[in-house]
Amino acid sequence: MNNSNSAHKESPKKGKDKKKKKKRGGSKKKTTVEQTLAFKSVSEWVFLDQPSLLASLASSCVVDDFGVQKNLGRGKEKLVFELHSHSKCSDGFLSPSKLVERAYGSGVKVLALTDHDTMSGIAEAIDAAHRYGIKIIPGVEISTIFSPRGGSEPEEPVHVLAYYSTCGPTSFEELEQVLASIRDGRVLRAKNMVSKLNKLKLPLKWEHVARIAGKGVAPGRLHVARALVEAGHVENLKQAFSRYLFDGGPAYATGSEPLAEKAVKLICDTGGVAVLAHPWALKNPVAIIRRLKEAGLHGMEVYRSDGKLSAYSDLADTYGLLKLGGSDYHGRGGHGESDLGSVNLPMLAVHDFLKVARPIWCNAIKDIIHTYAEEPSDSNLARIIRFVRTPNFKGGSSLSCCRDLIDGCLSLWLTNEESHNPEFDAIRLKLSHISLNREKIQVPIGSQ
Repeated sequence: MNNSNSAHKESPKKGKDKKKKKKRGGSKKKTTVEQTLAFKSVSEWVFLDQPSLLASLASSCVVDDFGVQKNLGRGKEKLVFELHSHSKCSDGFLSPSKLVERAYGSGVKVLALTDHDTMSGIAEAIDAAHRYGIKIIPGVEISTIFSPRGGSEPEEPVHVLAYYSTCGPTSFEELEQVLASIRDGRVLRAKNMVSKLNKLKLPLKWEHVARIAGKGVAPGRLHVARALVEAGHVENLKQAFSRYLFDGGPAYATGSEPLAEKAVKLICDTGGVAVLAHPWALKNPVAIIRRLKEAGLHGMEVYRSDGKLSAYSDLADTYGLLKLGGSDYHGRGGHGESDLGSVNLPMLAVHDFLKVARPIWCNAIKDIIHTYAEEPSDSNLARIIRFVRTPNFKGGSSLSCCRDLIDGCLSLWLTNEESHNPEFDAIRLKLSHISLNREKIQVPIGSQ
């Protein structure tokens, strides 16, 4: 606005209102002390094994009014968490290594690979992540079913995300048994979908769906949808779902999913953090959230690439749940999919997540290592290094005992304060007397 005389003809009240409006919209709030401390704590954990990058990040990032990080120019670092992604090991389009490469290109620093009902891609993702300086959170998205009490309402599919430490679940065998059962059910479910489509006069062969899914991958609705597109029965994936494969649709079928509460309890019992995935897709979210909270649910997705969903944020507040979110990236392409790293999680939300998760992960790592210290068998060693990549310990390393291996693994995930306490020190003492069979770590760490 120019300085013409008309500006001075405004009434005092009008001028005061205008001044207030300008102040409200034109000034930038300063980062709070809480946001600054949260950023410091999160970044220290992310770059435990990369102190030089930590120093670079500290000098090149700011946090805006909402606690979301902003870049300060070309080539500067940014701290981005991507907590929901899929690879070809379930229903994604990219291999775990290509997914990590894509994440790197999108500026992601921490990536949770959360394939449906399998953790088979974690080792490959960790191996690739080492090349790009990305931290991988081993995860899985578990397919479950919610059964309302009293039977007055129909059952509803619910997906629960599980986030584990670098060593994975404390009882991998127990979790894998449940996941394998779900995967077997997914095969029968997909076959039932094909059968229903055939009855709808849509010729589709099971072999076509299995080929799209790939060897060793339990088919899901997306694979059936892709087969429908390739067979020319629909124009695109969206049409396949909206016409035939949506929940309760004419070709929809259920599998052998566990009850949602049991899955949440299993995650908690095996050292994981349980988070409800995309609650906006649920028909009865309030009842589901209440029941899952009782079972031990830690958080729920609230943030998407289009911002925070206020209604679900309020629900999270009501039930004392962490507020998280992720892109749910599958690599399909097109305008309907959010890219990796596109969800701007506030720094305080990330900090709250790690405040809850890190003690859980620390205890899980301690339990796994303690089991090996008590019984130093090959199988117990495999539990420690199932997902841990320790390249500096291969070839001409100078490992003298298992304690060296454990210290190296811990330094990638736990701070000195977390890993140096009486309990860990007692475990180290036992490990120092156990010689290491070097051949056991010559294979790529994390292979199964």
